[in-house]
Amino acid sequence: MQKFKNYINGEFVESKSGSSFKTIDPSTEKEFAEVSAAEEYEVNLAVESAYNAFHGEWSKILPYQRAHYLRAIGDQIKDKAELLGTVETKNTGKLYKETKFQANYIAEYYYYYAGLVDKVEGSTLPIDKEDMHVFTTRVPLGVVAAVIPWNSQMFLTAVKLAPALAMGNTIIIKASEIAPTPLLEFAKIIHTIGLPNGVVNIITGYADTCSKTLTSHPMINKIAFTGGVHTAKHIVKNSAENLSQLSLELGGKSPVVVFNDARKDNAINGIMASIFGAGGQSCIAGSRLYLQEDIYDDYLEELKKRTKTIKIGDPLSNTTQLGPLATLNQLTNIQEKIQETINQGGKIITGGKKVNEFKSGFYFEPTIIACDNHNLPSAENELFGPVLSVMKFKNEEEVIKLMNDNRYGLAAGIFTENNGIAMRVSKAVQAGIVFVNTYRLISPVAPFGGFKNSGYGRESGLEVMKDYSNTKTTWISTSTKPLSDPFNIR
Repeated sequence: MQKFKNYINGEFVESKSGSSFKTIDPSTEKEFAEVSAAEEYEVNLAVESAYNAFHGEWSKILPYQRAHYLRAIGDQIKDKAELLGTVETKNTGKLYKETKFQANYIAEYYYYYAGLVDKVEGSTLPIDKEDMHVFTTRVPLGVVAAVIPWNSQMFLTAVKLAPALAMGNTIIIKASEIAPTPLLEFAKIIHTIGLPNGVVNIITGYADTCSKTLTSHPMINKIAFTGGVHTAKHIVKNSAENLSQLSLELGGKSPVVVFNDARKDNAINGIMASIFGAGGQSCIAGSRLYLQEDIYDDYLEELKKRTKTIKIGDPLSNTTQLGPLATLNQLTNIQEKIQETINQGGKIITGGKKVNEFKSGFYFEPTIIACDNHNLPSAENELFGPVLSVMKFKNEEEVIKLMNDNRYGLAAGIFTENNGIAMRVSKAVQAGIVFVNTYRLISPVAPFGGFKNSGYGRESGLEVMKDYSNTKTTWISTSTKPLSDPFNIR
């Protein structure tokens, strides 16, 4: 059995108390790794090391030197893509062909932010005072706490770690206790590139000790969190202890709409990608599908046929299209919500059950449910699995109301060949990301984040550099005369 330790101040360390836990492979339900659990002592050690590094050696590193470190991380990720992909697949059940691809592509995020390191500029202000030269500069925040969920770990780490380092911050990354091994393997990469000790620390442990201690620590200046709404509420409360800045990416229940004039082959592929890609275990999963009534029956039949051909199996196999769910809790929750939906009038078109052909593993059939009631449990709640709720609509005005009738607002998909419809609906839908005639894309250049209960703040893109920095304003008097009346502001 593999053993993983926390990475603190440039060293791999076990919990002082000896606390550890086993993590499992969801495709076999067998334990495959033992992980040291960080407790209050280790969290304090990690934060203090990040604080000392920020105020010590790291503060003297020039921007171009930070860029070298970021490029080195990108190079190492590409070099270790197969290993990182294998470890992530083994611990989460995500398809290896996707985890390997993501590890390779995520290197681009580090290259992108390496290129931005020396592009962060201040400004000279045309101030309304005589004999004053006033300018602004961007300065790092300090110590960042990044809380990462188990899904898409390389991506969700890169969008926090890369801009944080680019701006000159130090960071503690908290990996999910559900599947921490990919990030603890990533820590070995961080260790090899020669960053000053304490700049990057990677820990894992239970929420009631590790996460709470980290996010409420007085030395934390920013918290970047990705996860569920329930946990986010605790994070927000914890941040009141340190008044840290917050960015929250909290998932969604994303709607996809298909109009009569859409190209059927493209729309069907987009729908399949939106909900069955990554087994639906994606915060942008398009789990609510709205089909215009004239095409409803035709599309539903085609989706049923295509869904039945999805190959379920070993996530390490390149021929597998759908692997297991990551946890037993997910599987149980999905089963309960589907049963509630059926009891309230939902109709199973295909799927709806645990896969019986496997003796072990959290495998669940790709599922399509026809829903007359827009508020049925499967259509209203984020299930984080391969479950698609399908509804029909009459016209553009109606579907906009339906798409916005949800507490989430992360992503949305629109399939139409009418540019006017595409522009009107994309403008009206309450979502931070809108895909038109495509779905499920990421880029280091494009901001990522949502509205409403999907959180606030953005990840990726140029603007996020501001979220990892503060503005400093400097006033310089150029006058040779003494100050005027000291008792009057001017």
